[in-house]
Amino acid sequence: MIPNEKADSIFQQMYKILWHTNSDPIHCKQCAIVAVDEILKAGKDVDEFSDSYWLQVKQEIEKL
Repeated sequence: MIPNEKADSIFQQMYKILWHTNSDPIHCKQCAIVAVDEILKAGKDVDEFSDSYWLQVKQEIEKL
């Protein structure tokens, strides 16, 4: 999955979780960024992608 697809996927997952709380999409975006930051902090290559992949995902989330 390319970074912009992964960014959208993470955002959509957060939105599905938070929609019932009447959360603004900005809150969903912030949650998605927190999730990616945690992946980066863990220092693991999730799904065999490097940290640079997750940094690109974070940038794509910020563009949403």
